[in-house]
Amino acid sequence: MCSILRNPKRSLSTPLLYPSSSASESGSSSNGEVLEYNPLCLSTRFEIKDVKMLGGGSKSYKLLDVISGHVGAISCLALCGEFVLSASQGKDIIVRQQPDLKQFTKFGAGEGSVKALVTVGNKVFTAHQDSRIRVWKVSRRSENVFRLVDTLPTTKDYLGKCMKQSNYVQIRRHHKKLWIEHADSISCLAVENGLIYSGSWDKTLKVWKLSDLRCLESIKAHDDAINGLISRNGIVYSASADGKIKVWERERSKNSSSNSSLHRLEGVLEGHKDVSMNAIVVSEEINENERVYGGESDGYLMGWEKEKEGEWKLVVEVKAHQLAVLCLSFMGDILCSGSADKSICLWRREHLNDGLRGELCKVGVIRGHEGPIKCLQSSSNCFGGGFMLYSGSLDKSLRVWWVSKDIKDEQV
Repeated sequence: MCSILRNPKRSLSTPLLYPSSSASESGSSSNGEVLEYNPLCLSTRFEIKDVKMLGGGSKSYKLLDVISGHVGAISCLALCGEFVLSASQGKDIIVRQQPDLKQFTKFGAGEGSVKALVTVGNKVFTAHQDSRIRVWKVSRRSENVFRLVDTLPTTKDYLGKCMKQSNYVQIRRHHKKLWIEHADSISCLAVENGLIYSGSWDKTLKVWKLSDLRCLESIKAHDDAINGLISRNGIVYSASADGKIKVWERERSKNSSSNSSLHRLEGVLEGHKDVSMNAIVVSEEINENERVYGGESDGYLMGWEKEKEGEWKLVVEVKAHQLAVLCLSFMGDILCSGSADKSICLWRREHLNDGLRGELCKVGVIRGHEGPIKCLQSSSNCFGGGFMLYSGSLDKSLRVWWVSKDIKDEQV
């Protein structure tokens, strides 16, 4: 287990889950909306002094810890400040505090497992199998108590639309729902610029306003279930079981006083025919063309790059795993892919002679989980020339790995 010195000066009055004030995923807004969580902005309130590795491994990656505690398979992970949040199909959400990753608190409710979670300020948004989004807030009385403060769609939003027939949409024969409601499990969430995006197995993408939790827009996005969402710089990327990644661009309302927005389809990235697109990640490099990677159920890793003309070009197509790719995570030049084959593959983007990023090169394979890898999160908290990688599995365990940033090609 990692042995790390905690900063003794940490104040208990520090608001739980608030990110560093220096950065956020999309910055703070001028109208005073809450700062949004930046997954790359980790707290500096603790200092890593020494790490003791568990088990074997290579010089390029080591197992730091194996953590249990969930009653069901781990379905999603989130990092915020010095906290690691994990949720499971058993409906429970556990908050652990770095560096020792001891359980800080536990909460959860709902009819159905937790499919996704995101943190915004001192709130946690969880997406559930029962087609609801729940909003949790840190209690003012105790910082390790989370209260359920709302459910989306809110009662106010529902009552404001339920009396008008034009607000109902047909979801199946003889059955209608309000357009603000999801009709099936909500599988993924994304947050940016004061908006929350939710993707569902009902094939729709919905847009919610953070400040008042109203549903602003519902998009019939795909021909099959939506499995993944990413939002970057006003662009939303959705991955679906229909084998496509769709790119949605946000358009501001002509009324400058309104924060409402509409999204238009900007591009369609097609994977293999009749193969589900299970995961998606977007390159975080600023000074390069946009590059999107998708993980497919046939084990392939696909990558597209946006050219200067605005067209998307397929640049990566590689057999990554023996079974379905279920999750992806980026850290610098290292792309991590988790699979139903119980392994995590590490990939490096190679530099070509002209300085551009080329094909992906497999540089390592991490094994240890006893079940499929359902979720991955990379931490920018660097030490020893590497970063921490968190993996959640259907074997109900959370594992913490150290991965070298200078990892070289190994025999894999």
